[in-house]
Amino acid sequence: MEILIILVVIGALAFDFINGFHDTANSIATSVSTKALRPRQAILLAAIMNFVGAMTFTGVAKSISKDIVDPFTLENGSVVILAALIAAIFWNLLTWYYGIPSSSSHALIGSIAGSALASAGFGALNYTGFLKILQALIISPILAFAVGYIVYSIFKVVFKNANLAKTNRNFRYMQIATAALQSYSHGTNDAQKAMGIITMALIANGYLGSNAEVPFWVQFSCALAMGLGTSVGGWKIIKTVGGKIMKIRPINGVAADLTGAAVIFGATFMHVPVSTTHVISSGILGVGASHRLKGVKWDTAQRMLITWVITLPISAAIAAISYFILNLFF
Repeated sequence: MEILIILVVIGALAFDFINGFHDTANSIATSVSTKALRPRQAILLAAIMNFVGAMTFTGVAKSISKDIVDPFTLENGSVVILAALIAAIFWNLLTWYYGIPSSSSHALIGSIAGSALASAGFGALNYTGFLKILQALIISPILAFAVGYIVYSIFKVVFKNANLAKTNRNFRYMQIATAALQSYSHGTNDAQKAMGIITMALIANGYLGSNAEVPFWVQFSCALAMGLGTSVGGWKIIKTVGGKIMKIRPINGVAADLTGAAVIFGATFMHVPVSTTHVISSGILGVGASHRLKGVKWDTAQRMLITWVITLPISAAIAAISYFILNLFF
C-alpha cells in the first residue's frame, strides 16, 4: 500500500510539473506576443508568481479532495487516484504535443470521475460536489468572455482620443504587472488540484482525518513542481494563445490579463477549480469580439472548443482503462 501512496505522490507532482509548462502560455502568451516581455523573462516571472500563488491558498485543494468522490468510500482508493493521474498526464502531454490549449482541470476531474466509476460504479461520485465543480467549469469561460468584452469596451471609450503610440507604450509596461497578476492567480487555482489529489490519497489510506488541512509539505512540493514546470515553458501553446486567436496589441493584452485574473481569483475565493485555459482563452475571445469580430480567428476558437468538450469524456475513458490495467497488478 505504501508503494501506491509513493506512486500517487510522484504522479501528482509530475502532473503539476506538466501542468506548469502546459499552462504557462495561459498567463504570459499575451505579454510575449506584444513584446512587453521577452520569452525567458516572461517564463521566469510566471514561474515565480505561480509558486507564490500556490503557497497562498488551499481551499480549491479541499474541494478536489472531497467534492468529486468521498475518499473513505473508495475500496481501492490509491489505485483509483493513480489511474486518474496517469490518464490526466497522458491527455495533457498529447494536447501539448499538438499545441492545443486544452484544460488540465477538465482532464484531471474527468479522470477522477472515470477511475472512480470503474472502481465502484455510479454510486462512487459525490454528485452535489461534482455538479458544483462542473458548473464552475462551464460558467467560468462564458463569464470570462463577457467580462473581456465589457473590459475592452470600457477601454475603447476611455482611451478613444489617446495617442496610439504613447498608449501602446504605456500598456506594454502595464502588461508586465498584469502578466504577473495572472500568473499569480493561475498558481492560486491550478497548483491546488495536485494538492487535493495527494490529500485525497492520504485520507483514503488513513494517514489524515476527514477534516484535515492540506499538509505543508504537500503544498510546498506542489507549488515547487508547478513553478519548475512553468520554467520549462510551453512554446507550442504560447503560439496558439498568443497569436492564433487574434492579433494582440498591448491594450488588448492588458484587458485579457485583467479579465483572466479576475475570474480565476473569484473561483479561488469560492473554493472551486476552474480551467485557467478556458478562462484566459475565452477572455481573449471576448476582448477580440469587442475589438473587431472579424479580427478573431474563429476556426482556432472552434478547434479549442471541440477539445474542451471532448476532454472530460476521453480522459474519463482513459482513466477507467488505466484503472482496470492497474487493478491487475495491485
